[in-house]
Order: sequence, then structure tokens, then C-alpha cells
Amino acid sequence: MLLRTRDLAIAVGGRLDGPDVTVDGASQDSRAITPGQLFVPIVTERDGHEFIASALARGATAYLTTGRIEGATAIVVDDTLAALQAAGRYARSLLPPPVVGITGSVGKTSVKDLLAAVLAERFATAASLRSFNNEMGVPLTLLGAPDGTEAIVVEMGARGVGHVAELCAIASPTIGVVTRVAAVHTEAFGTIDDVAQAKGELVEALPSDGAAVLFAPDARVAAMAARTSARVLTYGDGGDVVAEAIELGTDLVPRFRLVSPWGADDVVLSVRGLHQVENALGAAAAALAAGQDLSSVVAGLGQGVLSPWRMELATAASGAVVLNDAYNASPASVAAALRSLAALPARRRIAVLGVMAELGPFEAEEHAAIGALAAELGVRVISVAAPAYGAEDAPHLDAALALLGAVGDGDAILVKGSRVAGLERLAAALLA
Repeated sequence: MLLRTRDLAIAVGGRLDGPDVTVDGASQDSRAITPGQLFVPIVTERDGHEFIASALARGATAYLTTGRIEGATAIVVDDTLAALQAAGRYARSLLPPPVVGITGSVGKTSVKDLLAAVLAERFATAASLRSFNNEMGVPLTLLGAPDGTEAIVVEMGARGVGHVAELCAIASPTIGVVTRVAAVHTEAFGTIDDVAQAKGELVEALPSDGAAVLFAPDARVAAMAARTSARVLTYGDGGDVVAEAIELGTDLVPRFRLVSPWGADDVVLSVRGLHQVENALGAAAAALAAGQDLSSVVAGLGQGVLSPWRMELATAASGAVVLNDAYNASPASVAAALRSLAALPARRRIAVLGVMAELGPFEAEEHAAIGALAAELGVRVISVAAPAYGAEDAPHLDAALALLGAVGDGDAILVKGSRVAGLERLAAALLA
């Protein structure tokens, strides 16, 4: 989004130092700056102000600062993160509806990716990059929306009660999608009921002329209908938008009949995994609520591309099939990935699993349950620094590769773990 620094300075309550220039989007990472962007130095373990000169050298047009001036154009503020969020609110004020917020314990990035593809059939659409879903990612998404954007999809994560409400205060969504509520980040939240309380902040923030899109089979999510004055549209079994006659190909691509109040049509997804059907239904329901016609919804669902390391299926030179779902892991998502692995035609099925992080007091129980599910499905598990699965445990990636041994034709291997496990490196090694 093209913005003048004088307008940004007013919006964030800052002082302009240097000439008034135009910025196009923003980044907090000096290494990722593209020419014309606003650089936002964040103070964490490292002080981002140390990288202002580097950002300017890479083409940043201007930067926020709490006082350090490196020439060019600066906007001096008291707090750069607070100023970034204020800039995000200002950018949102310039965007038309629909603005779709998506939250939930699992599936929100996939719903975001699919919905962006569907809306793009009709609208000039922008969406969060990867999982830019926190107090920095949401305003960066809004600031990064190109001029002429007609619809924007914003993913919203949370690690505690109040976080989603804070993100809604920045993005002001007109449509809200809530996927499943599950045992994710319970170390921070406490109980699943606490998770539901936090995720429901999205529907509470919707305007009365907006729409809440809720996953019907989850009782905690369905109950959120009482927390909003917006129109409610449900999806999944027992909901308004459902899938019938579901089939899963040997390539893990689902096919189904989409049935909705707007009519019915046949869908062939462009993404893999039976669990993607419910994500596709969430995207379809949100798009239909936004006024998208059914034929465009079906076309978009057939063209969506997921963010990296999500249900990527490839064949290694050895002949082994590798299912790379290494971006993140929760009990619900690991269970879904294991079932997808079990659906692959193979002689041997092996899951290399990293830790499911931030489960708090539920950690041992949830890891053991996944180990039991794998045994039930006939899947061999090799864990990486995660002995709670009760399987063969390797202390690091090289040891896991050694435990795998020789693999080839007839072998199917799932790679999945929380972000801290970094198992995408193992998937890359298998495919190298």
C-alpha cells in the first residue's frame, strides 16, 4: 500500500524527520526489505535499530525509530511496535470490505490460503504471508496490501486470552472464521475452554452487518454464535455448508459434493489430505458470505496453494514417497497427517515426528495418544528428541535418518513436528 510518511507520522503519533516520501508496505526484517518499504526496528533479544543502515542500503525508503537517526526519512515514535500497530489500523481504514479474520487451533493457515484463492476469482485479494498472524504479522499484512485491494484475508493467532481481541482492534474484520478449538498452546492458555474463550473474541468483534463463519461439529465453536450480533453461517457436518460423497484419491487429493444454501456443485481440491475438506468448507462458507458466486468458489478451491511444508507430497530419487507436513504440529493436526499417511498406497509407512510443543500438563498424555494412534494405523514412528511418543527416539535429525535406514519403492514417510523441531530439514534430506 502506497502511503506518505507525513500521513503515517500523524497516524502513529510520531514526528517526521527528513523529507516526506512514499512507502510501499513495511518489514521488520532488514534482510527481507524490498525497495520502497518502511523498515520497522523491533526491540527484542536484539535491538532492531542496529539494522536501520542495513535496511536503508537494501532500499527502505523510511524507517520508524525511537530516536536513532541514520539519515534519510525517519518517523520518531515512543514505541516502534505500538507505532507499527497504529500504522496497521491506519492502513485498514483505507481498505474496503470484505476483511476476513481467521482464527482457530488448527487449520487457519490452510483456510486462509484456500480462501485467498477463492476470493481472487472475483476480487483483487491480499492475504497474510505464511503464518503472519501475530501482533506484528497482522499490521504488516494490512500495510502490505497493494493499492486496489478489494478483499483481504488476515490470519489471527493467539497465545492467551485477549490476543485475538487486540488483533481485531487493528484489522476490524467484517467476516470472521473460527475453525476447530483443540489442545494447542495449552501451556499458555490453560484449558481448552480457555482456548475457546480466546478464539471467540473474533466473533465478538464483528459488526452487526458482518458474518461469523463457525465450524459446526465443534460444540465450543458452534456456541460462539451466542457471542455475536452478526449473521451466523456454519460449516461441516450438521452445518449450512457441507460436503457429501467425499472421495480420497491415491494422491491424497479429495473430491466431494459441496452443498450450501446457494446451491451445490462438485469440487476437486488442489491440496492434499482428507482433513482439507473441512478447511475447504470454511473457505467456501466465508466466500459465499462475502457474496462470491458458487461457481467461482468451486474454481478457486481447485486452484489454491498451501503455504510451504504443509501436506507436500513428493517422490525421492530412492522411490520413497515423502509427505512433508513439517511446518507445525498439534495433536489434531498430527492425527490428521497420520491418517493421510495411512491412506497412501505403500508397503511400509513411517512417521518421523518431532515434539508437539506448548502442551503444558497435557504433553505426556497427548504424545502417548498419538503413539497409540500410529500403532493402530500400522505406522512405525521414529521420534526426534520426543520420547513421550513411546517410540524409537533419535536425539537429533542425523540419528533419525540413521534409524530410517534404506528407504525406497513401497515406502511412505510422513515428516511432522512443531516449528522448534525443524523437521523440514529432514524432509529435504530425504528428497535430496
